[in-house]
Amino acid sequence: MFQPLVTTPSLQAVTESIIFPPGDIYSDEPPLESDLHREQIDLLIRLIKWWWRDRQDFYATGNLTIYFSPNQKKSEEFRGPDFFVVLDTEKKDRKSWVVWQEDGKYPNVIIELLSNSTASVDKGLKKQIYQNTFRTPDYFLFDPNNLELQGFHIVDGQYQQLVATESGWLWSQQLGLYLAVYLGKLRFFTPDGQLVMLPEEESNQQLQQVNQQLEQTNQQLEEERQRAAILAEHLRTAGIDPEQIF
Repeated sequence: MFQPLVTTPSLQAVTESIIFPPGDIYSDEPPLESDLHREQIDLLIRLIKWWWRDRQDFYATGNLTIYFSPNQKKSEEFRGPDFFVVLDTEKKDRKSWVVWQEDGKYPNVIIELLSNSTASVDKGLKKQIYQNTFRTPDYFLFDPNNLELQGFHIVDGQYQQLVATESGWLWSQQLGLYLAVYLGKLRFFTPDGQLVMLPEEESNQQLQQVNQQLEQTNQQLEEERQRAAILAEHLRTAGIDPEQIF
C-alpha cells in the first residue's frame, strides 16, 4: 500500500523556531514615562555619585528592581523605585537589588517621579510599602511636569510630611542634603545652600571665574592707563614733558 512521504523538520529548523527566554534577566522594570523622567533619573544618579565620589559605602541607582520576598523568590514581592540610595553597603554595579543577598538592607532614600499613570500608586501603595516594609527613612515625590515636590520622613514608624524652607527646599536627613527644584530639574543642595554640581558644571564655573578675573584685571589695567594719560596731559599743560620724567 502506498504511504505518503512524511517529512520531519530538521533540527536546525526546530531550533530556530524556538524562542528561548533570556537567561540573564534581573531587573524587571517597565519603560520610563518620558524623556523628562529618564533625564531626571540620570541626573540624580550622576549627581550623588559625583558628590560622593570618594566614598565606597553606598549604592545609588534608578529604575532598578528591588526583590524583597520573605520566601526569597524573585517571582513575588518586588518594586522598582525611580531613584534610590542604600547606605553602608558595597559600592559596586548590580543588576538588581536582592534584599536577602544584601544583608537585609533596604533603601535609605527613595525618590519617585510622578506621572498620570503612576501618581496614585506612588502616593498610595508604594508609600505604604516603603513605610511599613522597607522602613525607608526618606521618601520624596517629584512631578517633572508641574515641578511639585513633596517629602516624608519616618517618625515613630509613620511617614510625616516634611516642611519646606521659605525657598521651598526639603531636607534629606539620610543624604545630608537639601532637595529643591532648580532650572526645571530636581537638584541637591548642600547644608549651606550651595548647588551640588556635575563635573562639567564645576569646570564651567571655574572657567567663568577665570574669565571674570581676567575681565577685572583688564579693567584695572585700563583704569591705570587712563590715569597715566590724564597725568601726562596735566604735566604737558604745566610745561613739563612726561617723557623726560618717565
